[in-house]
Amino acid sequence: MQKYIDAFTNAFSGTVDWTMRSILFDVPWYTNYFWGLTVISLVVWLLEMAFPWRKEQSIFRKDFWLDAFYMYFNFFIFSIVISGVYTVLGLAFGEIGITSKSLSIIDMTSWSNWAQLIVFFIILDFVQWFTHVVLHRYEFLWNFHKVHHSIKEMGFAGHLRYHWMENIIYKPLKTVGVMLIGGFEPEQAFIVHFITIAIGHLNHANIKITWGPLKYVFNNSVMHLYHHVKALPSSHGHGVNFGISLSLWDYIFKTDYIPEDSGKIELGWENDENFPQDFLGQLVTGFVKEKE
Repeated sequence: MQKYIDAFTNAFSGTVDWTMRSILFDVPWYTNYFWGLTVISLVVWLLEMAFPWRKEQSIFRKDFWLDAFYMYFNFFIFSIVISGVYTVLGLAFGEIGITSKSLSIIDMTSWSNWAQLIVFFIILDFVQWFTHVVLHRYEFLWNFHKVHHSIKEMGFAGHLRYHWMENIIYKPLKTVGVMLIGGFEPEQAFIVHFITIAIGHLNHANIKITWGPLKYVFNNSVMHLYHHVKALPSSHGHGVNFGISLSLWDYIFKTDYIPEDSGKIELGWENDENFPQDFLGQLVTGFVKEKE
């Protein structure tokens, strides 16, 4: 038992230390996710100001500061809290013979750096697309995912407004994805990390982006806005456009839906009027009964 306590304590304190060192610029730039997130956010926000899609939408749109808080809460504060738990679980699984190579179907260690990064990116994106579909399909999980869909005016910071339980759901499945490639995470994985943050921010931003012919490969703000549409088509009652960074999964599995591109649609879900509007109320969503 003591070794589990020590593992939890060391992981927790290590994550706190790393986060503080990141804030103080005391880590290599390519692992400084705190300032990386901040810089990407500021750049996309400036693009929103310069090229607004919905021109009537305020720069400080509805729930702007709530979403800004969510960005840092989900990215750093929650990671600090949960880091020790994942370390203990990894130690426990290792003791019963489950290792990072247990599900290995690809050995990429001898591949070129770019080949490693591309396969790493594609596999993790598919795992996240699949997880996203599951969040919409099962009511128990949808009750947590509603936090993300409670956005009423779309903007870049909405990218990281999501219930803390989604971290619990996504991370194990992403770990399985890494295990499929031999438990191997490329040394340059920080490139994928920053690219996915940028794509996610742009998908939620008040900027009209379609990527032209590449729309069939990369997700975009027009496509993702319709993921948040309140009036879903009858043929896709559980949702549409589940893509994270890549749109191709939606085109392959026929979950794509873009009827028009004005950007003027109502967001949310049917009968969402009584959903909590504050962080504390959303923090316990999924565990308490919603108001009728």
